[in-house]
Amino acid sequence: MATSSERAEPVSRVARRKAQTRQKLIDAARVLLAGDTASTASIQDITDAADVGFGSFYNHFTSKTELFEAAVRQVLEQLGQLLDTLSIDADDPAVTFARSVRLTARLAVARPQTAQVLVRHGMAYIDADEGLAPRALRDIEAGAAAGLFTVGDSRLALAVTAGALLAVLHMSLVSPDKVTDATCDEAAEQLLRMLGVPLDEAHRVATAPLPDVSAVDEV
Repeated sequence: MATSSERAEPVSRVARRKAQTRQKLIDAARVLLAGDTASTASIQDITDAADVGFGSFYNHFTSKTELFEAAVRQVLEQLGQLLDTLSIDADDPAVTFARSVRLTARLAVARPQTAQVLVRHGMAYIDADEGLAPRALRDIEAGAAAGLFTVGDSRLALAVTAGALLAVLHMSLVSPDKVTDATCDEAAEQLLRMLGVPLDEAHRVATAPLPDVSAVDEV
């Protein structure tokens, strides 16, 4: 007679296969979003790209819209979790904010597919409750509470931050040779100055050493 653990194993394998199929669909969606072909892709196109059966799609998503929203949210949340890890030793809200801007820009510039997804669809998630937006809002509000930032409307500051970051990523896609690490740092410095940080301090914070991201997995 099979033990309880042996009876549970097939269920576990089924769950893993379902998770793998869902991720394949999301991966295919991310490629389509980056290539700006999502609007014209059929469900058959998506399942072909994901190398899964057509019927598998509806086991995970009710529509293309739901799938593409899940794909964008995953990109944003993965970046957010990565920034949390890389900023774990920063107890200064200004440092945390600048580091997040600089690292997000660097990581996305180095990953054109991620940059494409963010540029084309990121602004629609500026008020999302997961991903980059709530983390940036947290840092802005923490900086204001600590007296480091001068902020009237924290959500407006968040919107301006998002717009500046997406503009840098757009530049990186249009003219890759003109967007360097120094460009990312300058964007962070300008945002710090917008938030009321004095010029010299903004420059110091925006050019401070960053955590090593050379071994960071693809986002």
